[in-house]
Amino acid sequence: MTVTPFPHHGLRLPSPEEALPGRPAPPHALPARHVLLDTPLAGPYPAGLEVADLALGCFWGAERTFWRLPGVWTTLVGYQGGHTAHPAYEEVCSGLTGHAETVRVAFDPALLPYDGLLRAFWEAHDPTQGYRQGHDHGTQYRSALRTHSPRQHAAALASRERYAAALHAAGHGPVTTEIAPAGPFYPAEARHQQYLAKNPAGYCGIGGTGVACPANPAVPGR
Repeated sequence: MTVTPFPHHGLRLPSPEEALPGRPAPPHALPARHVLLDTPLAGPYPAGLEVADLALGCFWGAERTFWRLPGVWTTLVGYQGGHTAHPAYEEVCSGLTGHAETVRVAFDPALLPYDGLLRAFWEAHDPTQGYRQGHDHGTQYRSALRTHSPRQHAAALASRERYAAALHAAGHGPVTTEIAPAGPFYPAEARHQQYLAKNPAGYCGIGGTGVACPANPAVPGR
């Protein structure tokens, strides 16, 4: 088995009973358009696009990883995988919502297959670190993929196995990335959307292992 439970290091996810109660509506407004791509942030998205949800540490630098990819139509950051409805950033950082900082990507699969997006995901961070990424510690920084179809789910599982084998061969530890069907996604505050486009010298805490993710052998030429 190439996936292990998270090393806790004193951290753990809250149970539904322990989680903050949340609220019935967002506590903040979402900007209408992407500051670089000039596309709407919120769906529904145009026909033919797919949606992917990817968590790989602090979402400021993670979002930049994806908006740079040809075939990406829009990106936005938010909170996913926990219990608290419509959380605020400070609540997520408390560790009492259970959410991970997540990037939602709307992309054109004719230009960027999901497997290509997965390869960018794996290579942009270290998926062996459990409840942290680089210098950022907390359950909100865990690695996770939330899938939107059975096809995405199968591709995510297969890519995790391929990358876990490559990491093992390079001397890295086991992969701790969660893979689960997508649940509610709560967009983050306006100040976090495309943060590094608005603050080019801003903090980015993610970084890859330097290990390439093997291509899917079932997708010729990718």
